Amino acid sequence: MTTGVLARRLGVSPMTLRSWDRRYGIGPTARTEGGHRRWTAADVATVEEMCRLTATGVPPAEAARAARAFAARPLPAADVAAASAPPPPAGRSRVAGALPLGDVRQECRGLARAAVRLDAPALDKLLTAAVERYGVVVAWQEVMVPTLHAVGRRWASSEDQYVEVEHLLAWHVSTVLRRSAPPAVPVASPAAGCVLLACVPGEQHTLPLEALHAALGRAGLPVRMLGAAVPFEALDAAVRRLGPVAVVLWAQERARAAPALARHVAGLRWGMKGARRGPAVLLGGPGWSRSQPDGVLRPAGLAQAVEALRALCTAG
Repeated sequence: MTTGVLARRLGVSPMTLRSWDRRYGIGPTARTEGGHRRWTAADVATVEEMCRLTATGVPPAEAARAARAFAARPLPAADVAAASAPPPPAGRSRVAGALPLGDVRQECRGLARAAVRLDAPALDKLLTAAVERYGVVVAWQEVMVPTLHAVGRRWASSEDQYVEVEHLLAWHVSTVLRRSAPPAVPVASPAAGCVLLACVPGEQHTLPLEALHAALGRAGLPVRMLGAAVPFEALDAAVRRLGPVAVVLWAQERARAAPALARHVAGLRWGMKGARRGPAVLLGGPGWSRSQPDGVLRPAGLAQAVEALRALCTAG
């Protein structure tokens, strides 16, 4: 196959493949009758191994040596058939080139390549490694979010050709975040309360709250997650029943932000007369940018939200 076709299949740029060919000798070995270079099944297997290694953080030169050693082994017939398969017809989803990541951690590039290849095992491995290495907060802010944003930008500019990439990546981000959270922590005393997380009515974007849930759980704080699109009445009932020290309301879109709901939650009170108390309300998400009521908190990001909630739980 040609370099362009292989680049689309692997989710890297043609320039990257040409650079690896020039610097490390990992390139196409066959030629057409007209003298054009083409990638054979063995060449594809070698460069796939190179991609796999660099995605895990192995330096390119070292990855190239390992990939060449890998290429020296016999290639199974099934791999030959897969590597030689033609690209999808023009009418199907076509993932072309690398995602627009910019200046990001190396892990983001490996994660993006795995997402474009729809490589579920690699996504799970890379995301898990990022959480184990950096912790939930840094892994979310510096690895997961930049890659998710890159996929979103490409999706928005390519007539929905990247929907499957975004869905697979989001699914594995969610899976790893939930797996990273420890078992639920009980509330120390009725007076202490917990942190309640909820999306506003109609809001389906839960990943940021899942990241916060995992980070709070790892910090040993009692947290309860209600998830997507929580109706007004259900949120009111949960707050009255749990008596949380804080409620986090997530709104991704301005149309979903509900200042009246935030004011209502902030005004709820419970307990005996003379010792009545209510929750602190924290607003999360870009939807609140123009509709922030008085008397509520608006953390700038995940790290700030964790610290604010830790302080509230400690004070409670």
